[in-house]
Order: sequence, then structure tokens, then C-alpha cells
Amino acid sequence: MSDQPSNRPPERAIVFRPRAILVLLGVLLGVGALVGFLILAQGALTLIAVAIFLTLALDPAVAFFERRGRSRGVGVASVFIFAIGVVALLALVFIPLLVEQIARFIESIPGVVAAISAGNGPLGFLERDYQVVERVQALSENLTSDLLTGGAAPVLALIGGVAATVIGIIVIIFLTLFMLLEGPEWRARIIDLFPRKSRGRAGRIANAVYGAVGGFITGNLLASLLGGVVATLLLLIIGVQYALPVGLLVVLVELIPFIGPLFAIALCTAVAVPRGPVATIIVLAVLIVYHVIEGNTLRPLIYGRALELSPLAVLISILIGVEVAGILGALVALPVAGSIQAVLREFTSTPAPETDGTGAKPAPV
Repeated sequence: MSDQPSNRPPERAIVFRPRAILVLLGVLLGVGALVGFLILAQGALTLIAVAIFLTLALDPAVAFFERRGRSRGVGVASVFIFAIGVVALLALVFIPLLVEQIARFIESIPGVVAAISAGNGPLGFLERDYQVVERVQALSENLTSDLLTGGAAPVLALIGGVAATVIGIIVIIFLTLFMLLEGPEWRARIIDLFPRKSRGRAGRIANAVYGAVGGFITGNLLASLLGGVVATLLLLIIGVQYALPVGLLVVLVELIPFIGPLFAIALCTAVAVPRGPVATIIVLAVLIVYHVIEGNTLRPLIYGRALELSPLAVLISILIGVEVAGILGALVALPVAGSIQAVLREFTSTPAPETDGTGAKPAPV
């Protein structure tokens, strides 16, 4: 045998240190406890998340008053009074029309059902090919039977749901009010928790997250309102009697990026079907053209300038958000993704030194 040393690397033994095992177990337990807390506090966290997004949407208006020498309290009060006034005005103008159009829609249901049952009209194919009326009647009978056998439980559940919704809205309003009033103070306190040399970076991250989330919320809300107005006017032109409630639904669904406009087009096209094939084609064509123009002009400004996310990142973020938290997840997915990207960009960049070594405070944020 040769006495030359072997070229194989020496064998290394894997040593499990008790301290490392304890640390790993502690991390796993901590993550599990955090997940459990998030599940248990899902309702409260949802209210807080909605309030945070409303705060970010209203804060630019409050800052407008502050730049003109007004106190933050005066700015918050002015914004709230203006918002309440707008909501009250819209309620006075649109609620009577909304109620009237919903009533007309309900009155038209028997005629539509009769036409479908006979296989007549634009929707007659639903009964001829799929027996939709029979299936809906069977489902209705089963639902009625369940309600009767359940006694007062369904009614109490409905009342409880309405009460919970009203209480949730009130809580969101007060949370938004206090967040607007105390937001800058809490931001400064959180930044002060960081070491002195890291406060500049923390401030830049906070500014980037604020710009991404605030810009997205404001832009997305304006785009959704514009889409709702276009849909309402188009349906009024072709003679749809309940165009207003459909337009309000369009505003809500278009808040969901990318997926929302597809639902809006499908919804408006469906309600236009009873007006005939020509009206249906007009609605479909106009909305497709509008959303193509909007998708190549307004939406890129919102998603690109505010969030700086690629289309692939946008789609992946929405899919993950829907999987995690449903509709709410779809609404908050892009702001969260933009915030994460802002944090990662800050940590992967090479900024200038935070201090000059003299102990001076970092630049103000």
C-alpha cells in the first residue's frame, strides 16, 4: 500500500449543541404562538388593518392643512367634517335612487324568471340547456325548509351580523380618527426605539412604506370610482333601470387589482343581456376598450410609480393574498408587497454612513 496521504477531506461529525436545540425550539414555539395569535385576533386585526389604510388615504389631506400653518387637530377635524359631509350628500342624493332601482329590479325578477322558464328571451337558453329555474327552485325550497326548522336561530344570527357590522364600522371610524391624530407621534416613538446609527435607515423605510401604501390606496380608489362612473353612465345610456346599484358594485369589485375589472366587465355585460344582443355587445366592447386604455395609462401609474412592482410580482402577490385572507387579502396584497420591497431595497442598497462619528444626530426624517 502507498504511504501517500489520502486526498479525501476529513470526516466531520455533526454536533448537536443543547443551546442551539433550545434556541431552535424557542423560535418554532414563538412562530407557532404568533400564528395562533393572528388566527385568534383575526377580527380585531382586520379592523385595525382597514383603519390603517383609511388613515394612509386621508393623511395627505391632513398634511395639506399642516403645510398651510394649521394644527394637525384642525386638519383632522376638517377632513372628517368634509368626509362626513360628502357621505351625507351622496346618501341624500343616491339612496332614494338606489332604493327605487333595487325595488324595480326585485319587481322585474318574476317576469325574467317566467321568460327563462318558458325558454324565451336572451336568457332562455339557461332553462333550455341547463334547467337553471328548476335547480334554483329546489335550492330555494331546501333553504326555506332549513330556515323553518332552525326556528329563531337564523333571525338572531342575521341581527347579530348586522350589529357586528355596525359596531365594526364605528370602531374603524374611531381608530382612523386617533391614528390620524397620533400617527406622527407613534412614528417618531417607533423610530426612537432603534439605535441612533439606524434611525436614518428606519426613517427612510417608514417614508418608503408610507409613499407606497398611501399612493396605491389613493390611486386605486380614484381608478375604482372612475370605473364605477363609466359603468353607471353606460348602463343608463342603454336603458338599464338598476344602473346605480350595479355601478356601486363595480366600484367595490374594481378595488381588487387586475381581477376586479374582469368581474366588473362580466357583471355589466350580464345585466345588459335583457336589453338585447346589440346593447350587450356595446357594453362589452366599450368596457373592454375603457379597461385597456385604463390598464395602459392609469393603472401603471398606480402600480408602477407607487409600488414599483412588475406585473408578475403583482399577480403573484394577489394570488397569495387571496389564498391567505380571501377578498381582504386581495385588497391589501399589493401594498404589503410594495412595503416588503421597500424594506428589502433599503437593506440591499449601500447608503451613505448614518453618522460622521462625532456623535451628532442623524439627519431628520
